[in-house]
Amino acid sequence: MDWNKFLDETRENFARFSNSSPETFKGFGIMGKEAKKSGALTEKTKEFIALGISIAIRCESCIGLHMEHLVRLGATTEEIIEALSMASYMGGGPSIAYCAKALEAYEQIIARN
Repeated sequence: MDWNKFLDETRENFARFSNSSPETFKGFGIMGKEAKKSGALTEKTKEFIALGISIAIRCESCIGLHMEHLVRLGATTEEIIEALSMASYMGGGPSIAYCAKALEAYEQIIARN
């Protein structure tokens, strides 16, 4: 899969849906802004949590978008591998499959930057 192309298409789809339901996206944006701000946990830690949940629920769009955020926040390959190892442990075989996809996403996103 070309993750960068997939994420561009995802953003286009979100934009179309946002135009159809702007209040839904406005509410989601407000909730996300509050949830992501650093407090007791850093934004980076929160993005690792979001990545783990994305893997558990098998949401490829979520995996890619949260991986982009982690790259922006300076996540290292070692941090990504440890987070993916934990997600694999918690989710078993299905999570291992999605962790492999997440690692591929990381490698492609980091190469683009």
